[in-house]
Amino acid sequence: MIHAFGLSDKGNARRDNEDRFAVHEDLALFVVADGMGGHKAGEVAAQMTVDAIVETVRAKATERSDADLLRTSIEHACDQIRAAALREDDFAGMGTTVVAARVADGRLSVAYVGDSRLYLLSHGQLRQITQDDTWIATMLAAHPEADRKILEHHPLSHVLTNAVGAMAQTTVHVVEVAIEDGDVLLMTTDGVHDVMDEWRLAQLLLEDDDPQVIAENLVRSALARGSRDNCTAVVARCM
Repeated sequence: MIHAFGLSDKGNARRDNEDRFAVHEDLALFVVADGMGGHKAGEVAAQMTVDAIVETVRAKATERSDADLLRTSIEHACDQIRAAALREDDFAGMGTTVVAARVADGRLSVAYVGDSRLYLLSHGQLRQITQDDTWIATMLAAHPEADRKILEHHPLSHVLTNAVGAMAQTTVHVVEVAIEDGDVLLMTTDGVHDVMDEWRLAQLLLEDDDPQVIAENLVRSALARGSRDNCTAVVARCM
């Protein structure tokens, strides 16, 4: 059994909200996407991706392994976005990040592209399961001795190196880990995690048992800390 809640806010600086999310407790499926590109095209790409994942999982959940199913659903979304971009000039260059997670039989399956994140809180310890597809993450992986604080000031620091639909090639990453009753999933867009470190995220997850209260506190805290992006958080507790 799993209890979950998601919340999204356009934030203090953006006119539109290009984040999208889905919470389906019946499927134990959770998705977060952060769209980009063109006038309202980002929200189109994000919604197309969320819809494609939900529809694919609902139709084929009993036929394939979760990791493979999530990967396939994101690849399908990528094809749809590229086709739409070719049909409509307003959609040219649109794309989105995405992180999708499903829980089944004591296993957490995650597929992701971009810099939307999934964290797992287990036995009081928080760890990031996904790895950002950004310039700074690529540089730190190649040069672990580099000073992160210096790299953060580089103009390319948060530029995406991988996205759904917006690039010639898209790599869908897949991770599977064991999960237990009492564990908590946290999925966020960069409007949330860019302004809060893991210590603060963990504190908010530990302060309450109700996913709705936690999600509301996360978004409220991100906005209070000056986030200038759309802010989305999905919290799911295994029971």
